[in-house]
Amino acid sequence: MLWKNPALMLRLLALLILSEAAHFGFFITALPLRAESLSLNAALIGTLTGGHYLADALSKGPMGYLAGRWGAGLLLALASLAGLLVLGTVTVGHLPYLALFALAAVWGVLYGSLWPVVMGYSQLLAEPGRTSRALALTSLAVAPGLALGVGVLGPLMQRQPQQGLDLLLGLQGLALLLSLTLLRLKPAPQTGNRAASLGELRRQWSGVALLLPAALAQTLAPGLLVTLVFPLLAQFGLGMMDLAWPALGLLVGLGLTLWLAGRLADRTSPRRALLPGLLVLALSYGLLALPHPEDRLWLALPLLGVGYGAFLTGWNGLVGQVLPQGQRMTGWGAIMTVEALGYAAGPVLGGLMWTHYGHSGVFATGAAVFVTTLVYYLWAAGQAQPTRSTVYSESARP
Repeated sequence: MLWKNPALMLRLLALLILSEAAHFGFFITALPLRAESLSLNAALIGTLTGGHYLADALSKGPMGYLAGRWGAGLLLALASLAGLLVLGTVTVGHLPYLALFALAAVWGVLYGSLWPVVMGYSQLLAEPGRTSRALALTSLAVAPGLALGVGVLGPLMQRQPQQGLDLLLGLQGLALLLSLTLLRLKPAPQTGNRAASLGELRRQWSGVALLLPAALAQTLAPGLLVTLVFPLLAQFGLGMMDLAWPALGLLVGLGLTLWLAGRLADRTSPRRALLPGLLVLALSYGLLALPHPEDRLWLALPLLGVGYGAFLTGWNGLVGQVLPQGQRMTGWGAIMTVEALGYAAGPVLGGLMWTHYGHSGVFATGAAVFVTTLVYYLWAAGQAQPTRSTVYSESARP
């Protein structure tokens, strides 16, 4: 097992999956499909969604700080309750738009506590020598939430809207019930027996500061494709079923590399997984930037899986090493805020490249971003001195 307290960690992961399923299901599926009954147009839905996600992104650092200082249980419960209020309001309808916008913004602020808490406890509870694998697996917990909230809820709401809404409310209700079992979740233990001096704090956070430009760049690259998946498929004359075998290769490459690169990252250094992962990601994007990329999907998508598997384990392991002692939830929140900004900027840049240069411009830009990030890490490799503690020791080996 990757964690010392699997029962607690599994509850946190279940809460994350349920919350993300309801989150994706509401903003990507239910809200657009309910737009007419709520008297909302595309612009109002976009503003509502954008305000919520902006509140979520900007609150991750402060919410991580509050969770690490005062305890996470109450914040998780309040986030689940706010989500249930928003979903219930949309189901009933007849709420003025500004009131709905305010509720969605409050949900976004409280929802900002979820990922820093789960990642912070995943690191806290990780078995010695398995931190990179534990954090990488935790970061992938968003995938089943996305599959449930979009892949299952979407078709259901198109056929049976009321059943879809009932399922959405049920998911959020389960999340609230599960969060109530975590109310007594204490703050993460603070290491050391004295307050850090200003100089020590500056040294501790300097490593985090070095990660921020890279955090922005490496989420910018996948963000390029957020709004372009279906236009790309249409241009290449492909359907979803045409991606089945290449996508299977991606999943196999991702799964195998997550474990193998995770062992390498935990036994030696996270950068030994991170840097090759970035190189393979740049190569896969470069292959797709060439003419007729549909002829190379069988190679590019498995390479993409291998690259992301190595990158995820290396990145999460590196962040886990660098974050300051006793302030890891705050650090995870700060990192994730910058990552969210990268995802927000990606679609804008991707749309511009698509408009002016087609698919080649989109994928070439992504490849350039990954190469730039790789060069940045090589430059910064000697700058960050990871802060270690007896609680988060990276010296132990499985």
